[in-house]
Amino acid sequence: MANWIRERLTELQALEEKLRAGGGAAKIAKQHRDGKMTARERVTALLDPGAVCFEVGLLVAYDLYDGQAPSAGVVTVVGRIAGRPAVVVANDATVKAGAWWPETITKILRAQEIAMRNRIPIVYLVDSAGVNLPLQDGIFPGQYGAARIFYYNSLMRRKLRVPQIAAVMGMCIAGGAYLPALSDVIYMVEGTSFMGLGGPNLVKGATGQVATAEELGGARMHTAESGVAHFRAVDDADCLRQIRARFDSFPAPVIRPVSPGTEEIYDVLPADHRLPYSMEKLLGLLLDEYVEFQPDYAAEMLCAEARLGGRAVAVIANRRGFLKPRIGGIVYTESARKVTYFVENAERAGTPILYVQDVSGFMVGLEAEKSGIIRAGAEMVEAMACATVPKIVLTVNHASGAGYYAMAGQGFDPNFTFSWPTARIGVMEGESAVQAVHGPELLRLREAGEAVPEELQAKIAKTRADYERWLDARYAAARGHCDVVIDPASTREILALALDVCGHRGHTVLERL
Repeated sequence: MANWIRERLTELQALEEKLRAGGGAAKIAKQHRDGKMTARERVTALLDPGAVCFEVGLLVAYDLYDGQAPSAGVVTVVGRIAGRPAVVVANDATVKAGAWWPETITKILRAQEIAMRNRIPIVYLVDSAGVNLPLQDGIFPGQYGAARIFYYNSLMRRKLRVPQIAAVMGMCIAGGAYLPALSDVIYMVEGTSFMGLGGPNLVKGATGQVATAEELGGARMHTAESGVAHFRAVDDADCLRQIRARFDSFPAPVIRPVSPGTEEIYDVLPADHRLPYSMEKLLGLLLDEYVEFQPDYAAEMLCAEARLGGRAVAVIANRRGFLKPRIGGIVYTESARKVTYFVENAERAGTPILYVQDVSGFMVGLEAEKSGIIRAGAEMVEAMACATVPKIVLTVNHASGAGYYAMAGQGFDPNFTFSWPTARIGVMEGESAVQAVHGPELLRLREAGEAVPEELQAKIAKTRADYERWLDARYAAARGHCDVVIDPASTREILALALDVCGHRGHTVLERL
């Protein structure tokens, strides 16, 4: 393995291990003393042992709130339950009692969107104290505030027929109680779960009534008296076993094994992100086989009909390096039209599309403008945006400018967005930003024969440093700009699972449901 990749992966894995520890050993021990499993223990017990899965948004908010909100207090995973693809959302009660941060809402909504877009079941493992009150202004109000969770709940029940299973395995209080109530079935655990619009203290203050938590919202009360919950479990393990049994009643899955990737893939990319490499070699390590479409025309864009673990997939990738007279990683008029035609073919055939991003943007200049680059680029964007086949993004290096958008950027709702630790998502590179921001002043000084003043040098250094930070894959993942940062060696297995999850074809335009 290349040493620079080894170092980057080691850093990423150390960060992930820290985040998976949640609120720390003491909070985990308290969870166990209370007779409860932790969120991650619950997810592990629910998913098929040894099966491939991936956690969406693990790095979200890791660099915010002084590090006090690991994974924004919620675990969101795509995996298999009894062989069936599913999404799991589990509140982490070791992180501020599972309270919702602003980013918690973002993660839950993203998990629900995955379930809706791909029509796969979603399971909520609820153990939350509700809204993090000091941050309520970023949680409670707004179009994409907490209410949207319940909107998505309702759409899945009434319009999309997406199975929703809720298990109350701890606290579920105030408005948060509507999440399980808007699910298809509710499980509760004896002795540890509570579901109510108000807890004992609030009820006493508001009404003068004195009641225990069990009397007010315990598992036995809700399954025997209120009828709000449907099934009761003796403990967490029993609850998760019951949920797995429910999945056995869903349509039987088709499971196609895929051979894992190898560490040879670590040697494909150069340490300097600006240097060329072989996209053919990269795809050869990811795919079973592929046949390139129009290999001698607009070769800077590699379009291929391929198979991955036996699954058909249409691949669109950026070649890098000098492809005389053109430059790899740049989208030209001809390459935009080539991709447009290829996407339309994939749409007609019903073949999912994999975009392998290493794009620096569209070509500029006199010749480009006269050739109609704007119109060709718009056609490329339109074909991608309107394609109803599943779209998966893998960012391996650059994802810059409008080229990032045309290669199924996140704003176009691809089914999944994966990044390697080498990914660099941003409007432009740091040196380009220096020229855009400080270029006129630098030119004036150069023409005048004057030295660059220290103040301007400091601004230039800050611009470069800012862009290096913004372009780090971890920064993008912390803000939800990609679903997962993955180990390159695991890419084959993760893409195969993603293709299996993407069984549904069509747009999920919420306003038209």
